[in-house]
Amino acid sequence: MDRRAFLKTSALAAAAGTSLQSAMGAQEEPIQGFEDTDSTVQENAVWTPISDRKIRVGIVGYGVCRFGAAFGFQNHPNVEVAAVSDLFPDRCEGLAQACRCNKKYPSLEELVKDDSLEAVFVATDAPSHARHCMEVMRHGKHVACAVPAVWGNLKDAETLLDTVKATGLKYMLMETSTFHDDTYAMREIYNAGLFGKMVYSEGEYFHYTLEAIDSFKGWRIGVPPQWYPTHSNAYYNTVTGGSFTEVSCMGMPSLNTKLYSFENQYRNPFGTEIALLRTSEGGMARMGVSWDTPGHGGEMGRVRGQLGSMTGMNWHGIDALKGVTLEKPPLPPGVPAGGHGGSHGYLMNEFVTAILQDRTPLVNVAWALNMTVAGVVAHTSALKDGELLKIPQYDFA
Repeated sequence: MDRRAFLKTSALAAAAGTSLQSAMGAQEEPIQGFEDTDSTVQENAVWTPISDRKIRVGIVGYGVCRFGAAFGFQNHPNVEVAAVSDLFPDRCEGLAQACRCNKKYPSLEELVKDDSLEAVFVATDAPSHARHCMEVMRHGKHVACAVPAVWGNLKDAETLLDTVKATGLKYMLMETSTFHDDTYAMREIYNAGLFGKMVYSEGEYFHYTLEAIDSFKGWRIGVPPQWYPTHSNAYYNTVTGGSFTEVSCMGMPSLNTKLYSFENQYRNPFGTEIALLRTSEGGMARMGVSWDTPGHGGEMGRVRGQLGSMTGMNWHGIDALKGVTLEKPPLPPGVPAGGHGGSHGYLMNEFVTAILQDRTPLVNVAWALNMTVAGVVAHTSALKDGELLKIPQYDFA
């Protein structure tokens, strides 16, 4: 999608099931990944509430992607969106309207001082994610965060992990590939032991951008592809709960030197980076991210285990899938599955449910860092012509 079309695209409307609309109100083509998506649902299953308690949630961030409203917190029966914030007053007002919320703050730093809030969804610029999440937790609030967990910085990864452990609060990364239909099914099969150990995984995140995408302080311009790796890496990390231990990554200099060159803010010439990784099970993975290849795009993957393999929803294994339910459970009434492969509603519901049940969310801080940091190291490898590098490991036992 070119820049003009991208900038004309706006947010998911607040009402369940409505489509993305432009800021002018006319219906436009949605940003890649934001299309409302059909999602598998277990037949004859009914969502059953586990509590009548409402969690007071604050939401921060309503930029180009309008992520603050896209995950549907405002539609969950156990949530009251009690405060919103964006640095730009017009965006803050738009977020308030989308979330049906009356209380607005001019910044995250002001919103987190609101003692009535129990949790915050951070949908701010990627370079600020780690800092903002730590600020939220230091004020005693659970936090859900848009991807990635850290921005090219291993020190932030350690500090974020330490903060989650020290506060005892819930942290969840809203990684969308986690609840794609196929990834959900793969995880269920893996947990049932029907894959055995995973021998080989592939993940791909291909999002062609010819022109610079608008972003706060231009953070998207020239981004190293593997600094945004979670949509692809999830095809191993969130299927198995495992990690990557070492990586050799190759990058290809882009023809689009206006965006990708050693002169940009990241000193990054690569529009495409393909990583070969060793997994914590001893298997292999190929994870590719590209901003530079027109044509078929999206977030996709496939896996091959010792006992079976899966592409899409097609299972080929030694054993039949007896007793394994591949379809996702129903969401609360009024909560759509949403965009990014029908993942938005499921991620939000998982975070809310984890708070209500006082348990660790699915995409916890260890999963988040193991997905994200592998890409940070992969980019370093690409700058060193594919040198094999060790990847730090993160545990949240």
